[in-house]
Amino acid sequence: MSSSLAEILGGAAGTVALVGIVIILVWYYCLSHNRSASRTSETGSSDPSQVGRHGVTKLANRDTRRFDMEELFLATNNFSDKNMIGEGKFGEVYKGLLQDGMLAAIKKRRGVATQEFVDEVRYLSSIQHRNLVILIGYCQENNLQFLVYEYVPNGSVSSQLYGASQQSQEKLDFKHRLSIAQGAAKGLAHLHSLSPRLVHKDFKTANVLVDENFIAKVADAGLHNFFGRVDIAASSSQVEADEIFLAPEVKEFRGFSEKSDVYSFAVFLLELLSGKEATESASLYSSQNLVEWVQSNQDHSITSNIIDHRLGSFTAEGIEDFIRLIVRCLDHSSERRPAMSYVVMELDRIHDNEMNLTTMMGEEGTPTVTLGSQLFKATT
Repeated sequence: MSSSLAEILGGAAGTVALVGIVIILVWYYCLSHNRSASRTSETGSSDPSQVGRHGVTKLANRDTRRFDMEELFLATNNFSDKNMIGEGKFGEVYKGLLQDGMLAAIKKRRGVATQEFVDEVRYLSSIQHRNLVILIGYCQENNLQFLVYEYVPNGSVSSQLYGASQQSQEKLDFKHRLSIAQGAAKGLAHLHSLSPRLVHKDFKTANVLVDENFIAKVADAGLHNFFGRVDIAASSSQVEADEIFLAPEVKEFRGFSEKSDVYSFAVFLLELLSGKEATESASLYSSQNLVEWVQSNQDHSITSNIIDHRLGSFTAEGIEDFIRLIVRCLDHSSERRPAMSYVVMELDRIHDNEMNLTTMMGEEGTPTVTLGSQLFKATT
């Protein structure tokens, strides 16, 4: 009996010890899990208040700068007319020198201070990409609202193509324009890759800027969100120029989507190719604007109607593929338009082929290479 009792007691003690070990392991796992869950890659906090309405974790407050109005007045010399560099849908835009020595583009408008404005700025400033203009911070005081962006020195592609800052042929040859198109496509594709996806809703040539190295940066991403239900097109002084970038479903139903951005991107490509605004007539003998002309002439033929004489040398294959891509993206059916990820891949392919073909050694000949000047002489 004593030996049996010893065996029973020994078994019970072992069971208790095993249960104790299991409890310790479970406690350790839960503690470790909670600690790991409390950290994020950007904020180091699991505070639910850090999760915005967009369903993504916002950056910590220190990463989105809140400026004092006094600093912005100093940066722009009291918003001097000499520092005004443009006017957009948000308001006037000024070039400014911040206290830390950074150049900035400062947008100013009248508006009552709201938490929604702050939340939107924090979300948009968290979006970082080489081909996006970065939103640095904000200010809202005295019934004024300000958005502070990084300054992009060479201005918009529209000013480079047909505005006051038109560049020489060296900066505007076909390969340079392909590079600009690639950068803008990658910026827009990044917006569409976010979770949830961000639709630009106001993509146009004037909203693609180029830096000192002519790297393209998409501007005003998400700016449409600041306007609520306002009819943006009707509030712009450039109604016709802006509306030509809008997809048919946007004009009819205000149906913004990634595919409406793709349509807008196609109009941007068309302006890159033609060197002029898409609202202009395709030729002296046509009442159609450039978009209408491309949509009704889809044989992809090279013609002086849409090719800028400053393109320099290019291949017939490259131009035809470029026009073919424009036509696909201008499809009236949003479902038939490609995604921006496809547009990026196609532009990469066209650019690589163009670089390879136009840098081939001359002894084998390059019959597919055409000079823009020769093309126009041949078609006039």
